[in-house]
Amino acid sequence: MYYFNMLLINNLILKIMKKLFLFAVVAVFAINSTNAQGQLNASISGGIPTGDLADFTTFAIAVDLGYLFELSEDFSLGPVLGFNTSFLDSDFDGDNISFLPIAASGRLNVSDDFTLGADIGYGVGISDGNDGGVYYSPSVLYGLTESLDLILAYRAFRENNSTLGQITLGLVIVISAAMEE
Repeated sequence: MYYFNMLLINNLILKIMKKLFLFAVVAVFAINSTNAQGQLNASISGGIPTGDLADFTTFAIAVDLGYLFELSEDFSLGPVLGFNTSFLDSDFDGDNISFLPIAASGRLNVSDDFTLGADIGYGVGISDGNDGGVYYSPSVLYGLTESLDLILAYRAFRENNSTLGQITLGLVIVISAAMEE
């Protein structure tokens, strides 16, 4: 009975997350028609595993490409698509655990140097035995230059009753700002 209840709760959460993601995508495109200002950005991060699968993996790499629409001077929102892989420990046989996260991304500038971020969406499982799951990632960014940020993030993929979490550190380049410089 416990397993059945947990399965129902996970399915309900997944349905809600899919609807929230769809709403965010529609909202972004609606906003885009009224405000064309935005930034194309790309990031690469490396990290250490946490959570339920930390004993099975050794290191993680994440690459993301996103487009943030500037809704106000301090707030941006937009879609992000990425690739994330956690390398399986050599003591275990099998494939690395890989996802394609598709998410809505928000950024709030809290000062000239610091930005708070959050991504929420779905991580499509692309490795054997990986069905995918809810993806979320809170982050803190520090502006190194006008077009380069340092990012510290917690990334998590929730699948059934397990979570693959990662603490990552990386760089974000604002491509549209870099092309203007």
